[in-house]
Amino acid sequence: MSSSSPRTDWPQAIVLHKLSRVLELTYADGTQYRLPYELLRVYSPSAEVRGHGPGQETLQTGKRLVEIDSVAQVGNYAIQPHFSDGHDSGIFTWEYLHFLGLNQESLWADYLARLEKAGADRDTPQPAAAKGHHCASH
Repeated sequence: MSSSSPRTDWPQAIVLHKLSRVLELTYADGTQYRLPYELLRVYSPSAEVRGHGPGQETLQTGKRLVEIDSVAQVGNYAIQPHFSDGHDSGIFTWEYLHFLGLNQESLWADYLARLEKAGADRDTPQPAAAKGHHCASH
């Protein structure tokens, strides 16, 4: 398998590093990704973050110190982190986690550029309207 192919295999180990706020994924072939909690939170695959179509994304701000309180396994294909800000609707497939790992640098640069364009930074509180967006009825 080439390193650019989507991964469908499970990570052999998933470790939450609380102090450094990094989710570490280790695969059988030795590949390892260290994904900051903040990156996972701002690139959550949830409708709350992505919207329901192109152009409906909500820029996430104020997530520098976000924690992951717990992680649930979803079937044989994904994990669902529960973040300290209450966000828990993102289901991260093995393929999406691999994408985040491979593209971490460019995704981070894009996020910082979007913050700058919006006149915000990593510590700007999330606007109230964006916090309360829920797509499913509870």
